[in-house]
Amino acid sequence: MQHESTTAGPLGGTDPIAAAAREPGVALVAGSAGVIGAHAAAEYARVPGWRVRGAARREQTGTAWEPLRADLSDADGARADLAGAADTTHLVFAAYVERGDERQQIEDNTALLRNTLDALRDAPLRHVTLYQGGKAYGAHLPGFRTPARERDPRLLVPNFYYAQEDVLREEAARRGFGLTLLRPEGVVGYATGNPMNILMVVAVHAAISRELGLPLRFPGSHAAGEALYQVTDAELLARATVWAGSTAAADGEVFNVTNGDQFRWVHAYAAIARHLGMEHDEPQDFSLTSTMPMHEQTWQAMVQRHGLRPTPYADLVRWQFGDFLFHSEFDNVSSTVKVRRAGFGECLDSIDRFTGLLDRLAEQRVVPAG
Repeated sequence: MQHESTTAGPLGGTDPIAAAAREPGVALVAGSAGVIGAHAAAEYARVPGWRVRGAARREQTGTAWEPLRADLSDADGARADLAGAADTTHLVFAAYVERGDERQQIEDNTALLRNTLDALRDAPLRHVTLYQGGKAYGAHLPGFRTPARERDPRLLVPNFYYAQEDVLREEAARRGFGLTLLRPEGVVGYATGNPMNILMVVAVHAAISRELGLPLRFPGSHAAGEALYQVTDAELLARATVWAGSTAAADGEVFNVTNGDQFRWVHAYAAIARHLGMEHDEPQDFSLTSTMPMHEQTWQAMVQRHGLRPTPYADLVRWQFGDFLFHSEFDNVSSTVKVRRAGFGECLDSIDRFTGLLDRLAEQRVVPAG
């Protein structure tokens, strides 16, 4: 069943932190080492009166939240690892495992959610936020109806979003907590060690091109470069997450959350090249997955010459992610009317955010400065 609110709300939006501060709680972010989860945990940590924990398999250091080392793939392990989070009132579920086989992808990611909810079975849960994405509409298939709306029917092709949603709605009905499902697309945010981030694809591709004295070229097909695309800023998504957990209009609903604009990759790459002081040339369709690993020695030399953070090259970027996005030859556009009507009206200029985040990566010595 699809869910769509018909209640109109203020288009200007509300202040998520102010709303959350009115009724403090205890937030647990599952998957807080990822780009989505880390930003969500940081945003909750800004809310006065809230206690925030972040659960992840990887070690978390220097965080603004209480880190928990947790393996959510194992039911018994999850119960033991989350025993100290028994006072959780708000669960933000951003945990994810990548699998090549679709059936295994569904089984493993649904198990992550089930294990987490089971581990919190005695917690005073008031709300759970779950993230989905464009696959709910068919963004991974050769075309889908745009602009995609939350009321659009499910696909015949299974994916783990549907399975997780069914589990969550069943548990919410049984246990009496609220829920919201947020659907971002192409999340862009400052993070290191999170290779599933299109920002790092662009940043490292541009840095190596500049190091070799080459112009910046969009590394996908001409059709993909000219298609409309959208992204979701990780900080905007975090604010939407806090809003959803504290807003009655969000209870039980599904919302598309993007920056609210669209762009074409050929124009974005041209703007990025200008910002970095690089030459720009026509798109050149090639496989990032095959090509970019061959430049690892170039990157290692750049780390030494520019004094960059010594992040392992394999942990910087997942080039397959870039190849997937840069060879999608149809418009990818989601309607954000519903979330604006419900009260979250924030929007951002996507290309401005790209260039601003590239500057931040350079300031933090993740990539060379211009």
